[in-house]
Amino acid sequence: MPAPPRVVSLLPSATEILCEIGAADLLVGRSHECDFPASIADRPVLTGARTHGDDPAEIDRQVKESLSQGRSLYDLDAARLASLRPDVILTQDLCEVCSIDLAAVERVAATLEPRPTVVSLDPHGLEDVLDDLLRVGEAVGRAGDAERAMVRLRDGYWSAVDFVNPYEPPIEVAFLEWIDPLFVGGHWTPQLIAAAGGSHSLNPAGAKSRQVAPEELLESAPRRLVIAPCGLDLAAIERQLPRAVSSSWWGPLVAGLDAPPVLVDGNAMFNRPGPRLVDAFRWLVGWLQDRPELVPPGFPVRELRP
Repeated sequence: MPAPPRVVSLLPSATEILCEIGAADLLVGRSHECDFPASIADRPVLTGARTHGDDPAEIDRQVKESLSQGRSLYDLDAARLASLRPDVILTQDLCEVCSIDLAAVERVAATLEPRPTVVSLDPHGLEDVLDDLLRVGEAVGRAGDAERAMVRLRDGYWSAVDFVNPYEPPIEVAFLEWIDPLFVGGHWTPQLIAAAGGSHSLNPAGAKSRQVAPEELLESAPRRLVIAPCGLDLAAIERQLPRAVSSSWWGPLVAGLDAPPVLVDGNAMFNRPGPRLVDAFRWLVGWLQDRPELVPPGFPVRELRP
């Protein structure tokens, strides 16, 4: 009987997928951002970020400078990766800002003997995320477990869709993935908003997150506002929020809402294309359709009251 594959995940969502299909026992190494579930915290860390600081504008400056010079935003410990003798490496080629880039991973993989299989996950919508469960399951020899997990997540999604009235006009939602400068959500997020009974006119489903001017944000006349900066938990968002609240666009924006703005742990719930997107969607439906029974217990959200 062949030995089970040794898996390295350099992508937080891939790590969550691996665990969702019941294959956490195969994980031998991870990225510095792979922090869920907590049970995988003992695995060796193979990457590190080159950007530093807590100021959103400064982080944005560092990111743009690195990308303009063709430099990766992350370091990869090639020697430590080689010592783990992986059979499968899970990575991505969707966003050069979110995780280490595919080219860097493939360069290192090409030097290893035997050469591991590199599986790149690049989803643009929820359907792609569900398909990725099957891809990971096939790659690590857990196809049956992956199919069962996919069916379970799909059921969680569709059971929430049942509470959305398709004949009601959509609710305009502004979804901020960064606050200085302003970036609005992209990829799967506009799709989830639309399926939950909302609209996201500032960016279509499948498009990358994009920077917008305050005037664009105000002209979209949102009735709901979600603040879920990429990679930040609630505590980090709260530290950065005074910058947004003191901006000239904040007052007019909030004045047009029909519900308090909300902070959501974007790092956990929206930014990663993994299993927890279904929880994020169920929260969206519960929030937009006033069906609190759909909201997953402990969902990391906070209302901003005057």
